[in-house]
Amino acid sequence: MKKRTDLQMFLIALGCLFFVMIGSCTEENESLPELTTSPVTYVAEQSVTFSGTVTSDGGAAITERGICWSTSHNPTTAGDKISNGTGTGSFTCTLTGLITNTPYFVRAYAINSGGTGYGPEMAFRTWNDELVTDIDGNIYHTVTIGSHVWLVENLKVTHYRNGDEVELITGNAAWEGLTSGAYSNYDHSSGNANIYGRLYNWFAVNDDRNLAPEGWHVSSDEEWSNLSGSQGGDAVAGSKLKEAGTIHWREPNADATNESGFCALPGGHREYGGGFTYINWGGGWWCSTEENSNDAWIRYMDYGAFDTWRALEDKRYGRSVRCVKD
Repeated sequence: MKKRTDLQMFLIALGCLFFVMIGSCTEENESLPELTTSPVTYVAEQSVTFSGTVTSDGGAAITERGICWSTSHNPTTAGDKISNGTGTGSFTCTLTGLITNTPYFVRAYAINSGGTGYGPEMAFRTWNDELVTDIDGNIYHTVTIGSHVWLVENLKVTHYRNGDEVELITGNAAWEGLTSGAYSNYDHSSGNANIYGRLYNWFAVNDDRNLAPEGWHVSSDEEWSNLSGSQGGDAVAGSKLKEAGTIHWREPNADATNESGFCALPGGHREYGGGFTYINWGGGWWCSTEENSNDAWIRYMDYGAFDTWRALEDKRYGRSVRCVKD
């Protein structure tokens, strides 16, 4: 066999080095996929829908993508997961068979030859099986938070528990002069009422004919304090109580996780002079607790804040209402 010359050996070695370098560069150019995880969309008490988006494939083909979840932080594909397709772009997965009234944590994931990338963690809490119907036939979901069971939606009722009508007031002058119970819809829109609930003055909250469904009552100042305390206190509770995302809340609402399941919505308010303001910006809820002949307590949350705060409000204002089980 003919011997290779030194030059031939050098060229062979150089070629091998070249291919090693090319392979190394290819590996270095591959990175983990990048993703976003969208806030939860509720479907039912034991079923929720999540969306994810693969924003970058990391330099290699996405062979699997989907959602993984757990009752502990930072879920991975080693646990519960559901896949939906390949490649970049958006996808949606519905998680079923979940345990009622349980906190869950969810992340979108995608896999390429470099490994598994994850989107930001999102949290949610499933609701109770119990549904509540008011005298008008409106149906509400329920969730247990701390030591109390709360309605998940703002109150929409237009009749007191005994069947008497709560007065609907549209005129500004008439609204300002009230000393009796009344309600309005934000901007006089039934569409707003269907989403955010109705706005009641405090006189309706305090009426002994009762706004709340049978077996329920309008939440008190003390019950709101307990709610906030169960979520880490006023300084951080707003984040855990607000609905996540910007479908209803103004951007950024980036702090909101809704891991409590409370689903606070920014229904705005009606001023005592009759004007409407702050829908999508903030939500305020009456407490049944009054301070004096003019003022009662509210709780408030804002689109750009982590906290929930307690304040006194003129009883003529129109605010949202949440109820607690007796």
